[in-house]
Amino acid sequence: MKTIFIEQLEPGTELFDQPFLLLDVTSRKTKDDRPFILFHLGDKSGRIGGVFWNVPDAVMETCPPGKVVLVTGGVRLYNDRPQVLAFDLQPFEPASMADFVASSRRPRDEMVAELRETVGELREPLRKLLADILLEPAFLERFAQAPAAKRMHHAAVGGLLEHTLALVPFCRLVARRYPLVDLDLLIAGALLHDVGKVLSYHAGGGFAATNEEKLVGHITRGAIMVEMAAEKIPSFPAELRQQVLHLVVSHHGTLEWGAPVVPRTLEAVLLHQIDLLDSRAQGFIDHISAEPGGNRWTSRSAMFGCELMRKT
Repeated sequence: MKTIFIEQLEPGTELFDQPFLLLDVTSRKTKDDRPFILFHLGDKSGRIGGVFWNVPDAVMETCPPGKVVLVTGGVRLYNDRPQVLAFDLQPFEPASMADFVASSRRPRDEMVAELRETVGELREPLRKLLADILLEPAFLERFAQAPAAKRMHHAAVGGLLEHTLALVPFCRLVARRYPLVDLDLLIAGALLHDVGKVLSYHAGGGFAATNEEKLVGHITRGAIMVEMAAEKIPSFPAELRQQVLHLVVSHHGTLEWGAPVVPRTLEAVLLHQIDLLDSRAQGFIDHISAEPGGNRWTSRSAMFGCELMRKT
């Protein structure tokens, strides 16, 4: 049974067979050729780095990333931040992953109700297109549980739906500022932009990328889903289908960020910026919230490429 969470860890805390999710592992060697590993542990309250000196070979074989492990060791201060100094790691199979994986801050039923309402407000045939994709019962169950990312932002059960819904108020805001915007089209793009991520991550520990994400990618998969759903709707306008597809395939904004094409419509330009705003803002919040301790500066953020400063 889990009795201590990462948010409670501080220098001097002793750990004996305490379960944590092993998020990642990096193998290294000392100057005199002794093996050691650097790793990160996680649970629903956050994440913390750690080190295991003179690590036995068996640990690398029995404790892969993405699995829960029993940690024996202690917490020390390293570079002004708490760090786990492990003496032993053992494999462990918890009865439930609830303590080890973060969940959305918003209640699932509340988000699903908001999604239904938002889809219901769209004009036809956008309403039917989105209802056929997002509100299909089996798909909706997965959509409401999926994370939006492995780590960068909204990396939580329900995070994908939380992120998706967060874009809608921004869509309405920019439409009031720019009258040329097709608001229904922009909202449709916001609700569909990451739809392919339903197939991107394993539901278990660590949200590891699936073969589907590695071989196809969520942008391509999302475009395929939209194309197939539009084809099943009689007389769905070809130009409207292209507009929706363009929103899905261009939302990453640049070729360097994985977009097959760059935004070429007003709605696509705005969707990219809105998506970027929410992902960056929540990524900042997630990073400063995930580390134990009250340090003013966090560790280096992979999203921003630097340390981040907390408010006093």
